[in-house]
Amino acid sequence: MRYAYALTTAILLGGAATALSLNQPAGAQTAQNEPGTIQAMAPKAGAPMSFADLVARLQPAVVNISTTQRVKVNANPFAGTPFEMFGGGQGQSVTREAQSLGSGFLISADGYVVTNNHVISAGAQGAVVESITVTLADGRDFKAKLIGHDAQSDLAVLKIDGTALPFVKFGDSGRARVGDWILAIGNPFGLGGTVTAGIISATHRVTGTGAYDRFIQTDASINRGNSGGPMFDLNGNVIGINSQILSPTGGNVGIGFAIPAEEAKPIIDKLMKGQSITRGYLGIAMQDLTKELAAGFGLPSDRGTLVARIEPGQPAEKAGIKQGDVIVKVNGKDVTPEQTLSYIVANVTPGTRIPVELIRDGKRQTVNVTVAARPPEDQLNGFDPNDQDGAPGDDGDDSAATAPSAALGVSVTPLTPQIARSIGVDPSIGGVVIAVVNPSSDAAGKGLQRGDVIVSANQQPVRTAADLGRVVAAAKAAGRKQVVLFVQRRNQGNYIPVNIAGN
Repeated sequence: MRYAYALTTAILLGGAATALSLNQPAGAQTAQNEPGTIQAMAPKAGAPMSFADLVARLQPAVVNISTTQRVKVNANPFAGTPFEMFGGGQGQSVTREAQSLGSGFLISADGYVVTNNHVISAGAQGAVVESITVTLADGRDFKAKLIGHDAQSDLAVLKIDGTALPFVKFGDSGRARVGDWILAIGNPFGLGGTVTAGIISATHRVTGTGAYDRFIQTDASINRGNSGGPMFDLNGNVIGINSQILSPTGGNVGIGFAIPAEEAKPIIDKLMKGQSITRGYLGIAMQDLTKELAAGFGLPSDRGTLVARIEPGQPAEKAGIKQGDVIVKVNGKDVTPEQTLSYIVANVTPGTRIPVELIRDGKRQTVNVTVAARPPEDQLNGFDPNDQDGAPGDDGDDSAATAPSAALGVSVTPLTPQIARSIGVDPSIGGVVIAVVNPSSDAAGKGLQRGDVIVSANQQPVRTAADLGRVVAAAKAAGRKQVVLFVQRRNQGNYIPVNIAGN
């Protein structure tokens, strides 16, 4: 699965097919009323002769989005070759500027813009986003402020300063049907202002990308750079946000995916208000119920999810759910390939007590589970200190990782037992784990790296990103230029003074 955002430039040409009369030799001319001529039929309702009027009305609200990033690259031109030792720059790196391109759309006259999270996130290892620019269809450029973003749903909200701006509204994606016409407008390959049309190929399409994994599939041409752009119905309402393409080549092959409006709008509403996004969590590892497994359990293969593992101390274990159970219904909703267990649970408010129907040893039973809040993704997926691309982002939750700090130049996440095992430290030491280091920061210059554990700052214990933030704020208020961190790397710990940027 590829995200549809642009980092390169290409031009693709295509044409529309025209209908020809049948049963005629090539090049034959037939009079309009001649017997045997197949007459053109008037288009049925819902199949317009042209989308031009609709496009003219909608296109002004669709914007191009570009980010300026600082990327750390190897300065040695011979890096990775047998001549690396002669490069003169081995072991050194430089920071260069890079750009990424995507799409978005205005949803208010005062400048709120919706796009994909991956459009405005750092796209390369060690990259730091410095600025976001929104370009309107009339050519005006605006510097955008990031209001909120959510990596799991791949949504972000920006704000530009303006008045009486053109905007569009969300429609009801729940009423969309396979075969309906749709329009996609976006910025493929940086071309800008590109319109494509197609139909809805499928709804509730599961692609295996996460809990919020239920897309509208379309055959409308979507390419890199279309990410974040709107999918319109023929009433001019946004029913989807173009997000991904399935392609063996990286180009469009007629399989694109959009986040349904019914899933996106509640999240966008929260992000606009500065609220964090919370999701339900049971604490189980799931396995698809294949035909072979279903046959072995004596169950239909289109219902239910197999419990592969139970996380200790989490809601499922507390409620008595066991490994090998097949969960078939949650909170009154059937678990199906189109309505997955992850999707149902993620949409339950944490703290809610819900019934879970399961099959154990061939017998149905119901248990009641109090749903917990889903932990940050890096805690769920494990923590690889060498995997910079897996660095978490800031979703507004103080217990989660924070974006690379302008003050210390590090992003941190709480130390959990799972992370402690993966990085080889004793979980009892407490602290926060460095997830990202700004390559241009003093922290990077002092040798801090992903996977290091910050145990304390200025002799104050640090357990969350908020703890670290409070210590930095107090140091700045006191006029100090540095914060002294106690940093643990495996079995060794050291005190490291780190400069506070701008102090």
